Amino acid sequence: MKVLKKNIWIALCAVLLLAACGDKSGADTSSGSSDKGNGGDGEKYRIGVTQIVEHDSLNAAFEGFKKAIEDAGLDVTYDVKNAQDKMDLNTTIANDLVNSDVDLIFANSTPSAQAAKSATDEIPIVFTSVTNAVEAKLVDSNENPGANVTGTLDNHPEAIPNSLTFMKEELDVETVGMIYSSGEQNSLVQVEAVKGLLDGLDMKIEEVAVASSAEVKQAAESLLDRVDAIYIITDNTVVSALNSVVDVANNNELPLIVGELDSVANGGLAAYGFEYFDIGYEAGEMAVKILKDGVKPADLPVQEPQNLIFMVNKETADAINVTIKDEWNAEVSK
Repeated sequence: MKVLKKNIWIALCAVLLLAACGDKSGADTSSGSSDKGNGGDGEKYRIGVTQIVEHDSLNAAFEGFKKAIEDAGLDVTYDVKNAQDKMDLNTTIANDLVNSDVDLIFANSTPSAQAAKSATDEIPIVFTSVTNAVEAKLVDSNENPGANVTGTLDNHPEAIPNSLTFMKEELDVETVGMIYSSGEQNSLVQVEAVKGLLDGLDMKIEEVAVASSAEVKQAAESLLDRVDAIYIITDNTVVSALNSVVDVANNNELPLIVGELDSVANGGLAAYGFEYFDIGYEAGEMAVKILKDGVKPADLPVQEPQNLIFMVNKETADAINVTIKDEWNAEVSK
């Protein structure tokens, strides 16, 4: 009887030992790095987010990015950093994200993307809210980005020409005022694009460069009596202080044309724009391909906004005595 009990005990131990070995092998397979970047079940990812400043358009782009990640079913933790329009902090954030060994960096704005690219040539970077990725030296070309960076642009090729034509033909603008940040490369590109079109429209420009959002209101006031309208492009520094420009323009019945639909909702008269949520979502789809499918950023062409919408703010139009015409085919905000 004692021998039988001993044999049973030995057999039971053997079964338990085999079961334990089996569990350990399964854990190593599921949590190891072999599936990373290839859509392995249960894979967890860390995405570092760097954004130059708080304003509605950039925030909407981030919401779109997160929605694309959610729709793809990825398990993601975000490490979110905002530079509050400080370029030195912007650089520090990029370096910190690289040192924390995130799986991908989402760079929301041109300065954010430039700092991230300077910080790493290994971690994949997906940007959005960038005006010209080639001029910003983020990619070799839109078709063939090269290296570890790709993303979506916030510059539809017809937005600036259509905006200037609208000002000239519908608002009789002869001189347009522009306020922009001298430290944002994306803004310099747009200002040059405006200048290249003015001669053909028989229009002039008065420009004021600012170094921070604190200077925006004074810049707007300095344009009074010199311009027939103010045109605010997709400049992060100026848009973060848009309310001050709206106040100056509306109080002086001066048309304020803006570069994004969120800025129309926030008081601008009109814009040819698109939803920043959409370009953020498209950037998120790129991130999914990189993380889940193992696609390299170099093999994902940079994308432009897909839809251009003309929107007019009725409340602002009424405030400055502008009649919204049916032939404008505009979406009306408020």
